[in-house]
Amino acid sequence: MENNPGQWKVGLLGYGEVGRILAEDLRAQGITVSAFDVKLGKAAGEALQAHAAAQGVSLASSAAELAAGADLVVSAVTASQAVTVARECAPGMREAAFFLDFNSASPNAKREAAQVIAASGGRYVEGAVMTSVPPYRQRVPLLLGGPHAAALHPLLNAIGFASKVASEETGVASAVKMCRSVMIKGLEAMVIESFTTARAYGVEDAVIASLRETFPGMDWERQGTYFFQRVIEHGRRRAEEMREVARTVEDAGLAPWSASGTAQRQDWVADLSDEGLFGPRAAIGKTLADWRDASDKILARTKEKQDPQD
Repeated sequence: MENNPGQWKVGLLGYGEVGRILAEDLRAQGITVSAFDVKLGKAAGEALQAHAAAQGVSLASSAAELAAGADLVVSAVTASQAVTVARECAPGMREAAFFLDFNSASPNAKREAAQVIAASGGRYVEGAVMTSVPPYRQRVPLLLGGPHAAALHPLLNAIGFASKVASEETGVASAVKMCRSVMIKGLEAMVIESFTTARAYGVEDAVIASLRETFPGMDWERQGTYFFQRVIEHGRRRAEEMREVARTVEDAGLAPWSASGTAQRQDWVADLSDEGLFGPRAAIGKTLADWRDASDKILARTKEKQDPQD
């Protein structure tokens, strides 16, 4: 394969929010990009096809076909599919091609995927994305892990990534990510639960004032709105990640009470979003001016379910 990453052919496995951002940034450098997503054959795939056409991204008909034409495969699918898509890519992997696993999966899932790719002759590298992608885009902080991480690290950074090697052992970078998610995704769920309940009792201003006094470095109003936006837009994906987090906690010998509860709350908001409660999901970032708007809709829906005669 090419030692010059600027001449690489990059295959994006998953063409959701992350895949499209990477496609845009890589194509801006003139790098050849292809993509595959299971949604391409469905109604939702029309928007993905239009984006790919606009960016000059070629579309593969399967994961194996994508892998067969790539020097670097970047896997960015839902957490529960991390091992499955590695298996689907394996038959087409080029000898010594890199497989960068962006997925928020448990350390054991990453180790399983690594074995699958290694058996095919590919070089598996786990990637732990350490914060939300959109503000940073391609330069989102990225921890790499596994025996091939050190080889991939400078090549990735040469084409605009912001990676660093966490460990030569597969699973360490993902453990960092999973443990962080207990806090970050848990905080999202707690804010939604706390702020909406406070709104129901009319005490939200007092609650936020108390939080501001305890944690003066955090803008709870702005952060609250951001948390609501992200969960409404991506709650289903976050819930899947939190189930992987729960597995990580269980593998450490603990009962995953917090992680499991967070997954339930994220799924609950995703259900409401699927019902159209908050309007078009893709527009939430522009239409949700304040977290109170979302809380009021949630409380109104809760009241409807409590009093079906209304």
